[in-house]
Amino acid sequence: MNIPIQEAAEVATEYGKMGAGLGAGIVAIGAGLGIGKIGASANEGIARQPEAAGDIRGGSIILAAFVEGVSLFAVVVTLAIVLV
Repeated sequence: MNIPIQEAAEVATEYGKMGAGLGAGIVAIGAGLGIGKIGASANEGIARQPEAAGDIRGGSIILAAFVEGVSLFAVVVTLAIVLV
């Protein structure tokens, strides 16, 4: 069963696109879970210590920005696979 080189390259490209789509989806799920955990922990911390609400809120916003930055980078990397 000999497959021509051009056809094999097209199949590999299609698998690459599918993998990039799956990778982007996994990244989105991971970012959602991470930000959800940050929000839950921040709400619990504010409920336990209401006087520290400002500090907790500021820290959680910074942490959420880090999670978003990493997830954006990962989505760009997974989608760049399609272009290469």
